[in-house]
Amino acid sequence: MESFYRTHNYLLEHTYSSVRRILMDEIDWSDRLIGIKGSRGVGKTSFLLDYARERFGKGNRECLYINLNHFYFTERTITDFAGEFCRMGGKVLLIDQVFKYPDWSRELRYCYDNYPELKIVFSGSSVMRLKEENPDLSGKVVSYNLRGFSFREYLNLTVGTSFPVCTLDELFADHARIAGDICRQVKPADFFRDYLHHGYYPFYLEKRNFSENLLKTMNMMLEVDVLYIKQIEQSYLPKLRKLLYLLAISAPSAPNVSQLSKDIETSRATVMNYIKYLTDARLTNMLYNEGETFPKKPARVYMHNTNLMFPIRPSEVNAQAVRETFFYNMLHKDHKLNIGVRHAHFMIDGTHQFRIEESLRGKNNPNLYYAIDQMQPGGENLIPLWLFGFLY
Repeated sequence: MESFYRTHNYLLEHTYSSVRRILMDEIDWSDRLIGIKGSRGVGKTSFLLDYARERFGKGNRECLYINLNHFYFTERTITDFAGEFCRMGGKVLLIDQVFKYPDWSRELRYCYDNYPELKIVFSGSSVMRLKEENPDLSGKVVSYNLRGFSFREYLNLTVGTSFPVCTLDELFADHARIAGDICRQVKPADFFRDYLHHGYYPFYLEKRNFSENLLKTMNMMLEVDVLYIKQIEQSYLPKLRKLLYLLAISAPSAPNVSQLSKDIETSRATVMNYIKYLTDARLTNMLYNEGETFPKKPARVYMHNTNLMFPIRPSEVNAQAVRETFFYNMLHKDHKLNIGVRHAHFMIDGTHQFRIEESLRGKNNPNLYYAIDQMQPGGENLIPLWLFGFLY
């Protein structure tokens, strides 16, 4: 136990998040069993340590971070460890890499039922279905999703500003003033291209080649977050990798499932399941017609975020595809997106029709909203594209 406390204190002293994540204030920390899901590379470990530092501080033995990657847990059970932790006065156990431990959900439920003074916060892959696939936790666990940096978070970090979050309703009502206030302090266009290329994943701050690091992360998403968690045989990895490549070079587009099934030599049903797994892993996004959902074929498949588009075909990334992908990714957290109608790219929350443009060309359709790339402050139904990066 003492070695885990030493590791905990060392990590609190040496591991810092560059940005305080908004999710920290969205979580109801009074719940006793909390799951933090997110794709590989978005900063789940740092988030757990930030919580420990913010709420308890170094040296406080009521809170302890453990990583189930540790070989210690090949022999020791979570329940035994949690029991000892409680007897020593522990109150909050932060568990990282929970999926690496067999039967983890049953043991967490045991801890929930038998240690009523203990709070457990654990991290897991975005692929995990905490309630659907783990009936032990049904009605007990509350799960949240940690995303990569928004453009707002990236800008605050890069420039040293402290711009707050805006809601979509606030943008509709007052976007010209909001954008104007921001532009008086900083020129967002000077930083927007860099964000689209490498600003989503916090590890861009590390002194390593970002594209190579992202490619490694993408492969780990496939090998661990999809194959391992979904219990798919390793021999199918080449098919998944090829499918991701084919989707990436054509995105955004309506997937030709019949052709994809021929290309990767598997059934149409398997192709659809694989696309769903890629979406769960936060590698792709599926956009549907209103009223439709999986297992129906999506109207379009996008990459999950713009950073993922560049390592695969760095010299052939379509600028319009990047713009649409950014818009989808920024709104996806709190809003429902469907394929647009009446010349719109997207319909938001079943009501608002959006068209994404580099610049306004031709007649302004008053029945649409426009997200315009080459624009600083906008006006009326014309909103700067970068401003949607302030929604979280």
